[in-house]
Amino acid sequence: MSADTTSSDLKKTPLFDLHQELGGKMVPFAGYAMPVQYPMGIMGEHSHTRTRTGLFDVSHMGQVILTGDSYEAVARAFETLVPMDVLGLKEGRQRYGLFTNDAGGIEDDLMFANRGDHLFVVVNAACKDADIARMKAALEPAVTVTPVTDRALVALQGPGAEAALAALTPAARDMSFMDVATLDLDGVEIWVSRSGYTGEDGYEISIPEAHAETVVRKLLAQDGVAPIGLGARDSLRLEGGMCLYGHDIDATTGPIAASLGWAIQKVRRPNGDRAGGFPGAAAVFAEIEAGASQRRVGLKPEGRAPMREGVLLFKDAEGGEPIGRVTSGGFGPTVGGPVAMGYVSADLSQVGTTLFGELRGKRQPITVHALPFVAANFKR
Repeated sequence: MSADTTSSDLKKTPLFDLHQELGGKMVPFAGYAMPVQYPMGIMGEHSHTRTRTGLFDVSHMGQVILTGDSYEAVARAFETLVPMDVLGLKEGRQRYGLFTNDAGGIEDDLMFANRGDHLFVVVNAACKDADIARMKAALEPAVTVTPVTDRALVALQGPGAEAALAALTPAARDMSFMDVATLDLDGVEIWVSRSGYTGEDGYEISIPEAHAETVVRKLLAQDGVAPIGLGARDSLRLEGGMCLYGHDIDATTGPIAASLGWAIQKVRRPNGDRAGGFPGAAAVFAEIEAGASQRRVGLKPEGRAPMREGVLLFKDAEGGEPIGRVTSGGFGPTVGGPVAMGYVSADLSQVGTTLFGELRGKRQPITVHALPFVAANFKR
């Protein structure tokens, strides 16, 4: 990635000036100038989030509000785009979702929340323009699709996240994993979900743009809270077994192959009360019934050399055609060694299976490993 952050085609989040003040190394990411690390460094930031509390700027992601005659009407409409149970989601709760295409592939993964009279959706930065266009084309005019352009979004993650946020807004302590709430923080209305992308307990917090820097400074002033960049965010989510769109999942991979079948609730599956009705339902149902030919798995290379995205995987140490490839890989600071995820033939996807990854022309052992590599610490 280029280090040029002054290019006029790079967008800036409301926290850009603060990142520079804090010594953030700014790089282009999904069209934005974003901090990849701070002076603590990626390894230090990773460990700090696992043991204390990290604060991430995720304002580049898309925040969208869907409104209509009622939540039920909005939910039924949204179910034409995702294979998830939106109608049955209780008020004040959030769920993981997927936009699928006509071939059953994943166009993006997202979070959606029942906020009483509307649906609140958070989508990935690189996909947000396409996602908003998709929602507008499919849902309007019955459902109004409103991108939120005047709020920042930050993630507070780690074992100290609850204490840090509750010191400023005590009601945060009462939230459980995947709860959503509107809270008051010194007179500022913040939209909070108890969720994140690290495997640690924490919150994602939407803040009015005009108050974003003030609120973030208050969070950073809490004991043990430090700013964390994109580098540690990636190593944390990899240890947590979480997909990165465009790498571990994309428009050519289906939910079952991606090991995301758990996200499709029974009511939307074959013979469910609201089965199908989303793009690619026939293809997804075929994979549910017959299984996918490849599966996303955790992978642990032997030795100290990481196997990164694109490394081809083989059944044997010599000869034969590739049976899969690595889609994400790097060093896992908490694990203390290299970790990876990738796709392998379904018959070789059992935990403990030894495969071989080709590094610099030589095949090195790599073992199928259970996901996540680091157990989740969500507050249930």
